[in-house]
Amino acid sequence: MATILDGSWVRDRILTELKPRVQSLAATQRPPGLAVVLIGDDPGSQIYVRNKVKACADLGVYSEKLTPPASISTAELLSLIGELNQRPEIDGILVQMPLPKHIDSRRVLEAVDATKDADGFHPTNVGHLVANRPASRACTPAGIMEMLARFEIPIAGREAVVIGRSDIVGKPMAMMLLHAHATVTICHSKTADLPGVCRRADILVAAMGRAAFVTDEFIKPGAVVVDVGMNRLDRRDEVERIFRGDAAKLAVFDKRGSVLVGDVDPHAMAERSSAYTPVPGGVGPLTIAMLMANTVALAERHLRTD
Repeated sequence: MATILDGSWVRDRILTELKPRVQSLAATQRPPGLAVVLIGDDPGSQIYVRNKVKACADLGVYSEKLTPPASISTAELLSLIGELNQRPEIDGILVQMPLPKHIDSRRVLEAVDATKDADGFHPTNVGHLVANRPASRACTPAGIMEMLARFEIPIAGREAVVIGRSDIVGKPMAMMLLHAHATVTICHSKTADLPGVCRRADILVAAMGRAAFVTDEFIKPGAVVVDVGMNRLDRRDEVERIFRGDAAKLAVFDKRGSVLVGDVDPHAMAERSSAYTPVPGGVGPLTIAMLMANTVALAERHLRTD
């Protein structure tokens, strides 16, 4: 039977290990500080930010939530970030994506001081990742690496395939696996014979944002499957098809009007893998934990150099 890679279990251990570091900083100097900038009324973003603020409170990290109006201009937002860059009690800055379409997202992300980049998206920190130097790491792939380590899943010498080439997950995930001495292939929409390439993987990471796209023909028997996808199904026939008439999933759908599924067919993942991340409850809980880890590490560097 496949091992279920429980992200909540890993998250709780990460946060438990962070707590004494936060307490030490608070007792001797000041607590770490995180500023979260939320623009607009995207429901998903509001939930994410609420969870991030709660995680800060639970851990003892000082947090500020800034909610400029959706009409804010790029120049005004850059000015706000400039102010946060100058505030010594703010160690990490996170600009919640997506931003309104009229805002230049690239300019905004690059305006965050690289030494306050809690998300690990600044080009300077991406360069540090490529060079394998200490810096903030993109939270989701960093969380996946923590999960693989804590479940003692070997990486060195194994073949890893990452489906998806986003700057947030796919590219940094491939680089982190490479630094852990895996042989890494990145796949995307133009990859020839995508199922065949994926079947070579000892570790398969799916991060393309397509519900249950990865079927059993993609999965090598005994592979470790990491499903980063988080797709909402709002049609009952889709839930019936993907979950094979699972009564529990249908009951959730009937109660809530939707059900979450990852990028990997859940039955194929459970039947063919040696270990896999469930959706929900797999990769999702790790992202905020690694945001906290980045923020604490930034505070330690700032206070060590003050």
